[in-house]
Amino acid sequence: MNKRDERQLIREQKQQAAEARAKRNNMLMKWSIYIGIPLLLAIIIYALIAQGRTYSPAVIAPDDHVRGNPEGVTLMVYADFQCPACATEHRIMAQAWSNISSNAQQVFRHYPLTNVHPHAWTAALFTEAAGRQDKFWEMHDLLFVNQTYWSTLADVEGEFEAYLQDLDLDVEQAREDMRSNALIQKIRNDQRGGTRAGVRSTPALFVNGRLVPVPRTATELIKLVNQASPAGE
Repeated sequence: MNKRDERQLIREQKQQAAEARAKRNNMLMKWSIYIGIPLLLAIIIYALIAQGRTYSPAVIAPDDHVRGNPEGVTLMVYADFQCPACATEHRIMAQAWSNISSNAQQVFRHYPLTNVHPHAWTAALFTEAAGRQDKFWEMHDLLFVNQTYWSTLADVEGEFEAYLQDLDLDVEQAREDMRSNALIQKIRNDQRGGTRAGVRSTPALFVNGRLVPVPRTATELIKLVNQASPAGE
């Protein structure tokens, strides 16, 4: 074989190799389309399902914390337990409650602003754990009443466990519950749903599903409930 034939043979071998690579790459691309895209969609769907469902402020969820008259005006509060303005809202609600509880129901949803309130997430976990033992509202009230104290602590878990003991709750059970994915996801879903509904700061108040300015006094809150009730329309 002369040099010219050798060069021709080399060119043909290179061309065949290039064609084989192109064929292999084309096959890999097809497999990535047929397998990769469905797999990606499956992962996305699974992630959405794993996150759980969120609810608008116009709907009371099965795992919402509710007190008051279920037939009354719905006062849905999105709050952060370390937020000073939320403690003020809690105080106003407590002052007005004896006047409005027969006419309204209060719903609490979590909206911890962890970038500015480092203990907010832990507080939310403890209230949910207390809720597993039917003492959500009692823990909710204790956290807001004592907020100015525990907010200054470097570590709040000991203080919060003392509140659980004050409520005669099982601390070990609470610790176990706080590791529950369902409990953690409830808090996240509250916040996700609130963001979708337009919550940007705390406290946020929805009256019968409508976002309204938070009343500054108990008198304003009583008036708001009276106006929103069927008798006040």
